[in-house]
Amino acid sequence: MLWTIFLLLSGLLTLLLLYSTRTRQNNEPPLDKGVLPWLGHALEFSKDAAKFLGRMKDRHGDIFTVRVAGIYLTVLLDPNSFDAVMNDTVFLDFTRIRNKLLQRVFGLQLPCIKPQAERKWMEQHFQGVSLSKLSSSMSAHLHSLLLRNQKEFNPSEWRQDGLFSLCYSLLFRAGYLTMFERRDDASAVYEEFRKFDDLLAKLARGSLKRGESKTADSCRGRLWELLSPKRLSGGSGSNSWQQSYRGFLQDEGVDGEMQKRALLLQLWTTQCNAGPAAFWLLGFLLTHPEAMEAVKSEIRGLRDTNQQHPAAITLLEAHSTPVLDSALSETLRLTAAVMINREVVQDKTLLMAGGRRYHLRKGDRVCLFPFLSPQMDPQIHQEPQIFKYDRFLNPDSTVKDEFYKDGKKLKYSTMPWGAGSSICVGKQFAVTAIKQFVFLLLTNLDLEMCDPEAKLPPVNPSRYGFGMLQPDGDLQVSFRLKRTPRAMKLRADVKTQRRKS
Repeated sequence: MLWTIFLLLSGLLTLLLLYSTRTRQNNEPPLDKGVLPWLGHALEFSKDAAKFLGRMKDRHGDIFTVRVAGIYLTVLLDPNSFDAVMNDTVFLDFTRIRNKLLQRVFGLQLPCIKPQAERKWMEQHFQGVSLSKLSSSMSAHLHSLLLRNQKEFNPSEWRQDGLFSLCYSLLFRAGYLTMFERRDDASAVYEEFRKFDDLLAKLARGSLKRGESKTADSCRGRLWELLSPKRLSGGSGSNSWQQSYRGFLQDEGVDGEMQKRALLLQLWTTQCNAGPAAFWLLGFLLTHPEAMEAVKSEIRGLRDTNQQHPAAITLLEAHSTPVLDSALSETLRLTAAVMINREVVQDKTLLMAGGRRYHLRKGDRVCLFPFLSPQMDPQIHQEPQIFKYDRFLNPDSTVKDEFYKDGKKLKYSTMPWGAGSSICVGKQFAVTAIKQFVFLLLTNLDLEMCDPEAKLPPVNPSRYGFGMLQPDGDLQVSFRLKRTPRAMKLRADVKTQRRKS
């Protein structure tokens, strides 16, 4: 027994020494291992990645290596050098990192799925004619849910709600109805999804407490059941999105159980960002009156161009909205915080844009964090912490897309959707949905803060690296139907619905 304990302790000590004795070679990035053996900077990184990496950037520059829970992570924060990482599919790989996350978060194993095949399938549904159909369906569901949201109340009375809750609920349910086509359980799916989403960051990091682990397992199981093929209607037949996805998985050799679990992955992928993005956009507009007036003025101009009051999707397709687009781009710059991770599968020499060369070791990881740079870099965006709705507008109201650092034009000034061959396939669908939602709310509702002096809540720092940031709290708002011809029609529709029910 004592001999066994001695061997275990010896093994642990050996591992500890291996992970603690790494030293930086002359041609490697600055190395910061932290004071804790093996753990390194793991605690600080998981608590607030942006704050920690910002401190490391101030100390070491735009490239450095840190130790995080036994992993050596090289962080690259020079946007002009990002392509050297994103375009390398020989020395760098993301599939193993992705597969580990899928197993840990979604209980999902898809080792046979090739990323290129999955992306090709997705492009068929999120581009061209298919995208137009999805966007039109999304617009119809948003309008219907907005009507239903007023059905049980006097349309002329003010109501109160949290803005985050309002945005997430309406956009999620509209997206679920659009993508999964089941009518009678959207609210139940939303409630389970929110509980699951609240635990997602801890799931990904493997830091759930015992009670949280039970909750996560329960939510996943319930969502798998709600999304199972026997419950989903597949309303439009064999051409429906979710039926097409199951067919793709089946053709790739994925068994029935994993097909069911993969639907939860797609639910999260397609619905986790639009609601939070709409919250931040409307929150910034409400707390910046000059920005709100500029957006409303543009929307009034759209309505005045066509007295027939076409649907939001028609107006937004037919006319440019540079002010709304700029406000949305600025919102995403401030609140989109993706991390792009790669595993070094062969020793690699990384050539930086400025000519420097760094050796990356096999087995390490590389991380791009565009939230810090370019998005929050003061050399690129003046006063980066401040919301400026016209930051992406030229003086003549055209789109501003040229930004510079050290006198050199940047290829990437923001990266909320990733970039290059790995850019989010559903980007256009999400952008259109957010714009439709904001258009509908500002056109049909009087919307104001309950407390005119209220501030936007801070971000939840645990969400860095998982797409759109979420607030740590909410912004209380009050709203009612506008007294306009368009809103009066919606009010009449509400009364008609009441009589029918």
